[in-house]
Parts: sequence; structure tokens; C-alpha cells
Amino acid sequence: MVVVVVAIGLLPWLSGRDPALSVLRARSAEQEPTPEAIDAVRAELGLDAGPLQLLGRWLGDVLRGDLGHSWTSGAEVLPSVLAAAGASLTLMAAALLIAVLIAVALCAPTLGRGARGTLRSGGTGVAASALAALPEFLLATLLMLALSVWLRWLPPYGWDGPRHLILPALALALPAGGILGRLVDDALPAVFAERWVSLWRSAGCTPTRIAAAAVRRAVPAVVPQLGLVAVGLTGGAVAVETVFAVPGIGRTALGAAESQDLPLLQGSVLALVLLGTIAGLLAQAARRYLLGPGLRDEVLSLPVQLASTRRMHQVPPVACAALLAVVVGWGLLLDPLHLDTTARLAAPSWTHPLGTDSLGRDVLARLGHGAAATAGVAVLVCAFSYAVALVAGFLPGVTIGASETANAVPPVIAGILVAAVLGPGTLSASVAVALVSWPPLAAHAAALVQETRAAGYLTAQRAIGSSPGWILTRHVLPAVAGPVARHAVLRLPGIALALASLGFLGLGSQPPAPEWGSSLAESLPYVERAPWAVLAPAVALLVLAALAVSLSTLRTPRSAVLQGIRG
Repeated sequence: MVVVVVAIGLLPWLSGRDPALSVLRARSAEQEPTPEAIDAVRAELGLDAGPLQLLGRWLGDVLRGDLGHSWTSGAEVLPSVLAAAGASLTLMAAALLIAVLIAVALCAPTLGRGARGTLRSGGTGVAASALAALPEFLLATLLMLALSVWLRWLPPYGWDGPRHLILPALALALPAGGILGRLVDDALPAVFAERWVSLWRSAGCTPTRIAAAAVRRAVPAVVPQLGLVAVGLTGGAVAVETVFAVPGIGRTALGAAESQDLPLLQGSVLALVLLGTIAGLLAQAARRYLLGPGLRDEVLSLPVQLASTRRMHQVPPVACAALLAVVVGWGLLLDPLHLDTTARLAAPSWTHPLGTDSLGRDVLARLGHGAAATAGVAVLVCAFSYAVALVAGFLPGVTIGASETANAVPPVIAGILVAAVLGPGTLSASVAVALVSWPPLAAHAAALVQETRAAGYLTAQRAIGSSPGWILTRHVLPAVAGPVARHAVLRLPGIALALASLGFLGLGSQPPAPEWGSSLAESLPYVERAPWAVLAPAVALLVLAALAVSLSTLRTPRSAVLQGIRG
């Protein structure tokens, strides 16, 4: 948290831009930026004192409950932050409720079959992954077009009553519900394979009671994700808040960062960090309650690791990989930068198999050449996040503060901070997304590590003299690495989208470099006239999501030694 606060306090100086000039332009775009006017703003804000003195003064005021005044509007920051946080929390509560209902619906088939004893394999997760891979700003735009412009059922934008809450809540809830539903659906088959389920069924317990017990057994490892999702829905909803003109905390922080309104930006990020801390504490308390005394007494039993033996499970990843390979390979043979103004927004044809965009560039060519900048970099960021999460999961006491802080910072704000130091480009976007992508994986890993170390069979291992290194490498690490790896793969499309979103905002790859997300965003204004220009990168992201989830469902059997210990 200290690092984030200091980095934000140094933002005007790190970016190399004159903060006085930025504030002057934010106050009045028409005013001539004369040296006298800039010097007057600098004297008014006390910028000559330097960043360290300004930061120390701000920290002293915060301890007294004063967040200062906005550099651009002159209004008090605290009321502005509270109002924006209230709007975001309202939106978060509605979106989280819908997301939980969606997760329940996605898990219901697996839960029902498992409770009746008819479950033969885990859920496919296709629907959950498709929802998780939906770009929020694309979803927001399509919902606005369908329900506001075409059907006229709901207002298109604004923040005045419950009717204005429905569209942004849906846009946020569908991807979040997909992530939560996929995680729970992934855990349920292993729970239903445990011995107690067959014993309860033999004793005459009803499927409803077995299902309730299975949910309580599977949910504790996912509860921390619920808290992280709640924080992400509050601070990471910048695109949705912008589309629907919601005066939320994420949109407020972005506007403050763009205008270098330092007090408002510091107050907004401080509110997000505090929210992340509170959500993390509540999630941990709920998880401890669900686990009960078994966690304290170290007598928990762990879900068994399932092995997939069906060759049909290998078909989806091969099919998705082949489809992506064909599209990318074909696109690499074409020129992504060639402009043909006579073929703007042209429909698919033999010349342009996926049509052209608003500048007459071939959509297939930009799709193929953008794969490396989007999917390739996303794979590297995902691998880095996975490695950091495994380390952080074994050191929760050391990393929990950094995890909650990093998760509370929206990728856009992280992108602005990193770009101020490294400059805009693929490297800065990758670093920014990596800095905020590991906390959900680390929370999942930490929960699994704690449950595994509290398992009853590990107590027996310690009693017979097994060394900590043996227990770590042969029992704890294998129990954690697999589920977290599947979780990391599930988040791959979201990482790709975050990278693309930063590129669209000018913080990643610069135009005219092809990138899936930026190509999608550039084509959104023409979605009614040329839907193929939007559908091509959107479908590519969905195929990438299908590939990710199909890979995540491939399981390998645990070692015979471990199976023997668990009996």
C-alpha cells in the first residue's frame, strides 16, 4: 500500500509532464497556456515545494481525516470520493448478486448429478468460460444496443434510479459469474468422489442434503475469490462505468489520473485499497467459518485428485488450437497495415475473408498478426502470475497485504503508473497487467495450502518423522499446483483482454499495430453497419477461452504413493 501511495504521489514527476500544464488544461481547455498562467497554477498548488514535501503534507492531512481539495475543480475530495464509492458499491452489490446466481445456475447440473450419484465426469465449463471471456466493454455496448437502442426497454446511460442499474450490473456480472461458476464446478467432481458421499448415500441421506454438504465442502477454497471479484467489480469497472456514464470510483480515478488531479487520484486509490482490505478480511472470516474447527485441529480431509481417462476430453483443445492456428497462419500471410479506402467496412468476400475495418484494413490480417501481441504476451503474463502466486501462496502472512493492494488497483491505473516510468508500449502494458493479475491466483493458492497443511493424513506423516521438505514436495505442492494452474489458464482470456484494453487507451502497443482488443474497440462504433469487424476479435477471444478451459479440464493422476496414503 505504501508503494502505491508513493508512486501515485510521484506520478506527475514520473510521467515527465508538467502537472501545472495538465491542471490548467483540465480546468479550461480554451485558456492559453502562457508561462504566467502556468506559474500561477504552480504557485497555487505548491508544486515548487517538490513531490516529497507534497506527499508528506498529504499524509499528514489524511491522518486528520482531510483528503484535500481537487486541483481541477477545487471541490473537497472526501465528499467526491464517498459519492463515487457509494455508486460503485451499489453497482458492485447488484452485479455480485447476479454473478452468484449465474454461478449457481452453471454449477446446478454438476451438483444435481453428483448428489444423485450419476456424475460420470466433471462439467465441461464451456458456458462458464465463454462468459468469463466476454469483454466487458463489448458486452456493455451490445446490451446497450439490444435493450436500449433497439428494444427501448431500459435507459442507455445515466445514474438515476434502479432502471439505470440493470445494464451495467449485467455487463459486469456475466463474466464474473462465469469465473466463479467455473471454479466451483471444477471443485465439485472431486468432492463427490470422496468416501463420505457414498457413505451418506448408503445411509439414506437425501440428494438435497448431500448437495448442501458438497457445496460447503467445495466453497471454502473459492470464497477468497468472491472477495477479490467484489473488489474487481468496484474498482475495475472503468470501461462499463464509462459506457453507461456511471459516476463510480474507477471512472473517477481514471479521470483524475488523466488530468493529473493528484489529491482526487490519491483519495480514490486509498478508498479502493481500504475496500480491498475489508473484502479480504471478510472473505477470510467466511472461509474459516465454513471450514469449522477442522482447520484449527488439522484434521481436514482433502478432495481426491481425479484423472481424466477419456480421449474425448482431448478433442476440444485440439480443435480450438487447430482453429486458432489456421486463422492466425492465414492472417500472417496478409498485410495488416494496407489501407484500402475504397473497401471500408466491406463485407466478407474471397478477397477479404473476414471483411475490412473502418480504414479498409483486412480484418483477418490484423487478427493473425495481433495474435502474438495479444495471446502470446498474455501467455507470458499468465505464466509469470502463476509462478508468483505459488510462491505467495506459501507465504500468505508476508504477501497478503500486497495481494489485497494489488487487486484493489484497477489495471488502467496500474497501466498509467507503469507507463509514466517505462513509457507506453507492450512492455509497460505487460508489467502493469502482471502486477494486478497474480492476487486472485495467490488467494486461491493460499487457501489450498492452508487446507492441505491442516489435513489429517499430513499430521500422521509428521508423526512418523517425515521431513518438512518431503511433505512440501510430495503432498502440499502437488495438491496446490494443479488447481491453481487450471485457475491460471481460466484467467488467460481476461489477461489478454486487459492487455488489449490498455493498448486501446494508448498505454500498450501503439497504432497502427494490430491487437485484438484495440481492433475490437475501434470497430465498436460501426457494430450495426459492420458487425463482422467486431465479431472477429470477439470470437477469437472466445475460442481462446474455449482452448483455455478445455486445457484446464485435462487432469493427470496423482502418484501411487499419495493415493495409497489417502486410502
